[in-house]
Amino acid sequence: MKNQMVFQRYELKYVMTRRQQEAILAAMEPYMVPDEYSHSSIRNLYLDTPDFRLIRRSLERPVYKEKLRIRSYGPAGMEDPVYVELKKKYRSVVYKRRLSLPQLAALDCVDGFQLWPHTQIGRELAYTMEFYRNLAPMVFLSYERDSYRGMEDEQFRVTFDSEIRYRRQMLTLDTDTRGTAILPDDRVLMEVKAAGSLPLWMVHILSELRLFKTSFSKYGAAYQSMILAHQEGDRKYA
Repeated sequence: MKNQMVFQRYELKYVMTRRQQEAILAAMEPYMVPDEYSHSSIRNLYLDTPDFRLIRRSLERPVYKEKLRIRSYGPAGMEDPVYVELKKKYRSVVYKRRLSLPQLAALDCVDGFQLWPHTQIGRELAYTMEFYRNLAPMVFLSYERDSYRGMEDEQFRVTFDSEIRYRRQMLTLDTDTRGTAILPDDRVLMEVKAAGSLPLWMVHILSELRLFKTSFSKYGAAYQSMILAHQEGDRKYA
């Protein structure tokens, strides 16, 4: 999946306890296997305007929304390849397009010091940067991910994200993953990614565990945490 550059799929999210995760893993065993990159330490730099225009609009739950980020799978030095991703969502369908560049080149493209590659995705990224004009890395967000794929349908994927943390400082992908936790230690975010409907066995285990999909956004949760911390700081010094 790391080498795939274009995605179109449904992405359903569920927040659960570790015990519920164990039950789902047991139910998955006859149907799914760890994918090629079964465990990843994912690091992201989310691009936004100084007033957080993209994430504020996303939290309003519009019919169409988009996010822009730079991602690595583990620590990445300035010469190491990273992914620049444009993620769009329209009527519950997720469209993701990305290209790979050395981290320094990606940051230079964002800053306007270097032209985006002359490809379709490069042109889409250039248009998005021009449309919003003052996009820049605003939040570092990391998490540990375990990934599984279907035995029969390799496009059906399930991922579990834990240790989700964010910070506003040290906005590069080569630093450690220290930051503010978004979920309690005993909670996990599961994402189910499918081109169509879910298999019946997955529907049954979700129903048995009384798990319901949520609109949880990791970047959105980080932004809301930042707002809350700012409000608490204002009250402290009022």
